[in-house]
Amino acid sequence: MHRTLSVASSPVRDLLALTSRPEVISFAGGLPAPELFDLDGVRAAYDRALRNRAVLQYAPTEEDPALRDLVSARLTGRGLPTSDVLITTGSQQALALVATAMLGPGAVVAVEEPTYLAALQCFRMTGARIVPVESDADGLVPSSLRSVVAAEKPELLYLVPTFANPTGRTLSAERRVEIAEIAAADDLWIVEDDPYGELRYRGSAVPPLASMSDRTIYLGSFSKVGAPGMRLGWLRAPADLLRTLTIVKQAADLHTSTVDQAAAAVYLADNDLDAHIARLCAEYGARRAAMLAALPTTMPAGTTWSDPDGGMFVWLRLPGDADSAVLLKDALRHDVAFVPGAAFFATTPDHATLRMSFTANTVEEIGEGMARLARVLL
Repeated sequence: MHRTLSVASSPVRDLLALTSRPEVISFAGGLPAPELFDLDGVRAAYDRALRNRAVLQYAPTEEDPALRDLVSARLTGRGLPTSDVLITTGSQQALALVATAMLGPGAVVAVEEPTYLAALQCFRMTGARIVPVESDADGLVPSSLRSVVAAEKPELLYLVPTFANPTGRTLSAERRVEIAEIAAADDLWIVEDDPYGELRYRGSAVPPLASMSDRTIYLGSFSKVGAPGMRLGWLRAPADLLRTLTIVKQAADLHTSTVDQAAAAVYLADNDLDAHIARLCAEYGARRAAMLAALPTTMPAGTTWSDPDGGMFVWLRLPGDADSAVLLKDALRHDVAFVPGAAFFATTPDHATLRMSFTANTVEEIGEGMARLARVLL
C-alpha cells in the first residue's frame, strides 16, 4: 500500500488535462490522429460481432481464439514466428502482468535511459529498483548493458527498441544481436515493447529482438495502428511463461472485453490492415517532415533533436541549463504544449530535454504550433 501511495501520477496524463482546451495545439500526448481512424470499418466490425450474443458473455482468460490466431499470423508474417499470444487490455496491461509475475520489492530492472515513463511507474509499483543503461543515437549501448548486468544482476531489461518513446530512436540490428547474446549468457529476460514498429516512414524494417532471443517477452498493441479506445494489446512469450502470465491475468480482470476482441477479430479478417497502415504512414510521414523542417527556426541555437525513421516522437535537448518544465508554463500561455523530458529518466533527470509528438496535428496545425513555440523559445 505504501509503495502505491508513493508512485506519482504520469505528467503526460496530467498535462493532457491542461491541453484539452480546443485552442491549444498540443505536441504532448503520443496520440493517433482521430480523423484517420477507420470509423466505417470499425463500425461494421462491431455490427457483425454483435450478431452473436455470446460476445456479451464472460469469456476464458486465454481470450478470443480467432483474434489470437489472427494476431499470431500477423506477427509471423512480420518475421516473428508465433504460435500463440495472450490478448491483454492494451499493451500497458501486458507490461503490468509481466511486472507482477517477475518483479517484487528489491528486484532489479534495467531500462534504457531515457525510457517510457509509464513503464517506470509500473516497475516502481512493484517495489523494484530501476537501473539505467546508457543510450545514444543508435539506441541502447551494449557495453553499458554489460556493465549493468555485471554490477547489478537485473532480472529484466525493458526497452522500446523501434521508434522509442520518448526519443524516437531505433536500436540498430547489430546491437540487437549483441543484446540477445548478453541475455542468453546472463539469463536476462528482455521485455520488448513494440507499439510503434509498423509506423515506419523511411528505411527498412529491423528484425524484432524477439526473433533473436527466446528470452524475450514481446508486447504489441492495436492502439497506434487501429484505435486506442478498443484497449487491445497482446503478449508473446515462451509457452511456460505465457501460462503463468495467463494465471496472473485471471486475478487482474478475468478477461479482456469480449466485445472488443470479437470486433477486432472481424476487423482483421475483413479488412486490409496493411493498407490502412500505409495510409497512416503517408500522413504521419508528412507531419513528421513538417515538424522537423520547422525546428531550425523554432528552437534556440545549440538545440539538438532526434531524426526518427518512424513512430510518433521527436526528442530534443535545449542548450545550457534550460528547464523545459519552466518553459512549458509560458508555452501554455501561448496555447501550445510539449512534454518536459525529466519524467522519462529513471534516476538523474535532464531538465533541458523535451518530447514532441507530431501525429495528432495536421501539417497546417504543426506550422502554427511551431510558430507559437518560437515566440516562447526565441
